[in-house]
Amino acid sequence: MRARRQRRLRHVTATGAVLSVVATLVTIQVAPAPATAVAGLTLSVDVSAARHRISPDIYGLNGAEAGFAAEIGLPVARWGGNASSRYNFKNHTYNTGSDWFFENIVAGPENTVEAFVERNRALGAKQIVTVPMIGWVAKDSPSSHPFHCGFPATRFPEQDQFDQWDPNCGNGRLHDTNLTGADPADTSVAAGASFDGEMVSHLVGRFGTAAQGGVRIYELDNEPVLWAATHRDVHPEVVSYDELGSKSTATAAAIKKADPSAAVLGPSGWGYCEWISSGVDGCALGADAAAHGGLNLSQWYLKNMKDYSDAHGGRRLLHYFDQHYYPQIGGGTDADANALRLRSTRSLWDPTYVEESWIGPSGVNAPPLHFIRTMKSWIAEQYPGTRTAISEYNFGALDHINGALTQADVLGIFGREGLDLATMWGEPQPAQPAAYAFRMYRNYDGAGGRFGDVSVSATSSDQGQLAVYAAQRSSDKALTLMLVNKTSDDLTSALSIKGFPGGTARRFTYSPADLTSIVRGTDVAAKRGTIKATYPANSITLLVLPRR
Repeated sequence: MRARRQRRLRHVTATGAVLSVVATLVTIQVAPAPATAVAGLTLSVDVSAARHRISPDIYGLNGAEAGFAAEIGLPVARWGGNASSRYNFKNHTYNTGSDWFFENIVAGPENTVEAFVERNRALGAKQIVTVPMIGWVAKDSPSSHPFHCGFPATRFPEQDQFDQWDPNCGNGRLHDTNLTGADPADTSVAAGASFDGEMVSHLVGRFGTAAQGGVRIYELDNEPVLWAATHRDVHPEVVSYDELGSKSTATAAAIKKADPSAAVLGPSGWGYCEWISSGVDGCALGADAAAHGGLNLSQWYLKNMKDYSDAHGGRRLLHYFDQHYYPQIGGGTDADANALRLRSTRSLWDPTYVEESWIGPSGVNAPPLHFIRTMKSWIAEQYPGTRTAISEYNFGALDHINGALTQADVLGIFGREGLDLATMWGEPQPAQPAAYAFRMYRNYDGAGGRFGDVSVSATSSDQGQLAVYAAQRSSDKALTLMLVNKTSDDLTSALSIKGFPGGTARRFTYSPADLTSIVRGTDVAAKRGTIKATYPANSITLLVLPRR
């Protein structure tokens, strides 16, 4: 499920310096809000029900500006993307694949895997490092043009396009058809599971084991079923169940041998088709699935990892079941696109929501996704105890209030549904509205104030209009309530609270009235277990109710 962009190796740019919070991030403002009640709209919270821990790792990013990463206390950062499939730690070189003319690029000193780990260790963020599993990594290469590339003009003189800065490097297509016959030796050297073990050992030698504060999580490559497209110069063959399974178990075993305390994450498929099918089968269960018990690719992957573990001493080889999630909604911000973006978050959890993209009835006619719950059901069936992760996702419109509303809704869903880890791809810039969605959960007051870490029951009679998420903070037992008004009208509703003493809630709002700051509004009283408040149109509101 994705609206893909050109994607190179991503790495968080955070330096780890703790920067002072700019005062304008939180504005103190008292302004009366119009009281426009919507008939039948009710909200309820039960502090004693549906309690479970919210993992801080759901607030992760694949990259972030240094000050913003420090400001939100970035919990986890990922080194990944298409280029990581052929990253060679020995020469700090990667291949861009189909993202950019299949060129070998030598990473600068600030862009090596070691630099990534150092920056994020200083910040206090755990690191996810992707290890190559495709079978090839970039060979020793020049650091400036002309580059080594997968489809050189010397071998393929006719191609649809060549790099304007390196005219020997082509896009590997002629008349809109992929060329065949590339020689992997033009760019790469063979690298199997032993190479990955060496890579982990190298990082352990530099930073210690995961238990000693080194790299905590290793990812088993990136979107492997797309290798035949993104890295077709070295891997033109479609990926089968058996190839993915054998490479995953061998690589995971090599990782655990080099660092028994590290966690392993995979298979990191690109979207719906890779969740259920191998490259052999395409986007439906076919002959490859039939040869593997009729299980879809995700189910079989989990089963295969468990079976291998059970047959080799019982040591767990997969700690996070990870997939990528890109809603097929486009990047527009017109009224229809905005409404669809807000509805699309239901695919993460709602068993009644029918996909409105090619995944639904107009295309492959997949059943409702309710994806986080589906991931958990696959795990329960095939490899109990495995955690859930979405290491790439992006709902778009980060520079628009609609993107902020959607992101706030997504983070609330991640917490309520018990997702264990998420790292957003294509992170918001610090001044963009979507960045304020993260601040609402991670630093709403400019002084490190955070949404609670224990999820509790919260329901809305119409989650599509006014969504509500609730959590209690372990540190001070305060109750935090996040409300997302997805409509263009101010909404007034009574919010009933069960199992928590009354008091006065502090109010923080992000809305189109001021897209440059979180506004500290007037306090709201909780009387006889009820808060009655108005939520501005297209806004995110956080109510913080101290424990008396």
